[in-house]
Amino acid sequence: MMKHVKLFLLFIMIICSNWVTYAGPPFTTDDPEPVEYKHWEYYISSINGWENSSWSGTLPHFEVNYGVVPNVQLHLLLPMNYGYSHGTMNLGYASTEIGVKFRFVKETENVPQIGVFPIIQVPTIKNSSFGNGKAQLYLPVWLQKSWGKFTTYGGGGYWINPEAGNRNWLFTGWEAQYDFSSILTLGGELYYHTATDVESQSSSGFNVGGFVNFTSKFHLIFSMGHSISNNSFFTSYTGLLWTI
Repeated sequence: MMKHVKLFLLFIMIICSNWVTYAGPPFTTDDPEPVEYKHWEYYISSINGWENSSWSGTLPHFEVNYGVVPNVQLHLLLPMNYGYSHGTMNLGYASTEIGVKFRFVKETENVPQIGVFPIIQVPTIKNSSFGNGKAQLYLPVWLQKSWGKFTTYGGGGYWINPEAGNRNWLFTGWEAQYDFSSILTLGGELYYHTATDVESQSSSGFNVGGFVNFTSKFHLIFSMGHSISNNSFFTSYTGLLWTI
């Protein structure tokens, strides 16, 4: 019985790590600003989560974004997942993430920029340890406003999460950050999501992190955080970003 409970807890942590991973690096909350027209973003990153003596996340995941036309970004994410619990390690690939970010309101002095970023996670390799073989769809709306060196953004969306025992769920979050110099930006976020399946609960948490700009094109991005309500968990994100 305890073995099944441990496996269930590991599975829940893997699901949680998926939604943390597939958001606006290095935070779970995203923004509406697409990559500039004909420019690229390349990420190699790792996200890690700890709950009930179990670790899970990506080791690593690869992300590519491209500004295909003005105000529109194409998105691709390829994750190598892992899970570790009580001496047992699982590694594997399951789903590929594809998305399109579209900014339909540009920022002005009095109006925030607004955009949508629909994402679909497509089962690519059959792997029950890191997916249920069903496509998941995320439909969010994001807003952002800047005043000099200070920027804040947030919003939320609806996850369509098929399969018996799962629930469709809502996510909402808000982030604020400050450019301390051309090299360093620091910020933090608060977020909340409803239950993702019939056995889990809603949850809230926070992350703090930022960006270190080694050059105008090469960046270190990072964050770490903890839960606020219900289950106790810890998360972290570390990645390298190359922009061209």
